[in-house]
Amino acid sequence: MSHSKNEARIHGEHSPLSRIQDYLGEFVYGGIDGSVTTFAVVAGSAGANLESSIIIILGFANLIADGFAMSVGSYLSTKTEKEKYQKHKSVEYWEVDNLPEKEREEIREIYEAKGFKGELLEKVVDVITADKDRWVDVMMKEELEMAEETKSPFKMGAITFLSFLMLGFIPLLIYVIDYLNPVSSNLFMVSSILTGLCFVGIGFLKSVVTNTSKIKSVMETLLLGGAAATLSYFVGDFLEQLIN
Repeated sequence: MSHSKNEARIHGEHSPLSRIQDYLGEFVYGGIDGSVTTFAVVAGSAGANLESSIIIILGFANLIADGFAMSVGSYLSTKTEKEKYQKHKSVEYWEVDNLPEKEREEIREIYEAKGFKGELLEKVVDVITADKDRWVDVMMKEELEMAEETKSPFKMGAITFLSFLMLGFIPLLIYVIDYLNPVSSNLFMVSSILTGLCFVGIGFLKSVVTNTSKIKSVMETLLLGGAAATLSYFVGDFLEQLIN
């Protein structure tokens, strides 16, 4: 087995778990946005005493429109980062081909600043500049401080959209069930409980992505989601009284 394959196995770079972790952050943030904004729509509609059918229409309109907009934003952001990296990389290749002494001196200055001196410094410079690809990679990382975006723009957009739809649907779930077969008289309370549980799950996943306190992350998500819903509820209630 080759060295590169061994290294990939050691670091898990190509494992399914690694690929899932690469996109987990996008799933979490898409889910946060979906559940918070949809619950805000539900809360505002409930505050305005709108019928369940109208809440369902407004909720699904938010799911599709906002979810698509967010997924497009994620796609374009990732695509732009990849294009930006490739553009700068092309410039570095041109400079290595046409201004080799200048680029070599820049490598020397970079590693001299890291503490390399004398023969060791010259050896490092020789090794790096002996391979054009390695030379450019070092310039990208050390001079421009740019890392290549390896995630797929399409996958980033698709995962954002799916997580937005999946988790954003939770505040609407009881309304849809009740519309098909009446089951509850206090739909907003049931929706609030289900959404609260959703916030707890999202907060937990967020702590995994950011490597922060699970309790802090859960409480933060609950508070932010609750604040948005509370504000929407009272705005809806105020407008309903103002109009009527």
